[in-house]
Amino acid sequence: MTRRYTTMDVFTDRIFGGNPLAVVFDAAGLGGAQMQAIAKEFNYSETTFVFPAQEPGHTARVRIFTACTEVPFAGHPNVGTAVALARELDRSGRRPEDEFVFEELAGQVRVRLHRENRAVTGAEITAPQGLSIGSAVTAAAAAECLSLAEPDIVVAHHPPQLISVGLAFLAVELATRDALGRARPNLAAHARVLPGIGTDGVFAYFREDTHGPLHARMFAPLDATIEDPATGSAAAATFALLAGLRPLPDEDRSWRLEQGVDMGRPSVIHGRTEKRRGVVTAVHIFGRAVPVMEGYLHLPGEGE
Repeated sequence: MTRRYTTMDVFTDRIFGGNPLAVVFDAAGLGGAQMQAIAKEFNYSETTFVFPAQEPGHTARVRIFTACTEVPFAGHPNVGTAVALARELDRSGRRPEDEFVFEELAGQVRVRLHRENRAVTGAEITAPQGLSIGSAVTAAAAAECLSLAEPDIVVAHHPPQLISVGLAFLAVELATRDALGRARPNLAAHARVLPGIGTDGVFAYFREDTHGPLHARMFAPLDATIEDPATGSAAAATFALLAGLRPLPDEDRSWRLEQGVDMGRPSVIHGRTEKRRGVVTAVHIFGRAVPVMEGYLHLPGEGE
């Protein structure tokens, strides 16, 4: 049998911006090796596969693959898959509920759909895990990973540190927007520094002040992604980290992050954090997504 797919540009409101995603519908029966081969064929930063839900009341089980491996959670795949699935339901006359629940390796991902003129144009997802903070590396090591000088790294707020709300990244704050623009991944440094702390990606960001938007870039050449146009999971973890560092013990805060500008695929990620008694209790990210292509996969042994 054939397998239908669609591609979406995510964290943007127009095609050829944001982060491309392939969504494979009706994935039941596909094995891990097949899904990995399909993801490698698309060669996007991620491809998702939609399976029937395993628990009553849930929308779907979603598996996420990069070109190299399966990952437990990611931001733009959830936003793009939610919008793509909602559009499919709308097109078939089965208007979806305003909320989805996806089953993923990292846990349940709750989704709220966003409509404009009755059409689903975006989604807000809630990270499946609370913020976890792992190993730190030196400013010198982080600078080498980014082909920068040590003074380009800011350590006043936090060291270059492993953070996760379902998928781990090394978060590195930079001193200037110019440094962010000059950053380049150093493959040898990535291979030496990152596997030992449990990640393959460096999320570098700059913020002019505590109220302005963040500007970011993400490099993961060890995972076949030289640069990612929009990284929702890293953005969510960074929002949670920064919210936790703020002095107010109880605070709801909105965030905005711009990514992909330096590679010609501008993306915008909106976020919300909820903090109670000094602990960030929830982090949400929102983005728009637009359809780009759709078609069929013809897999060996599955007929025409």
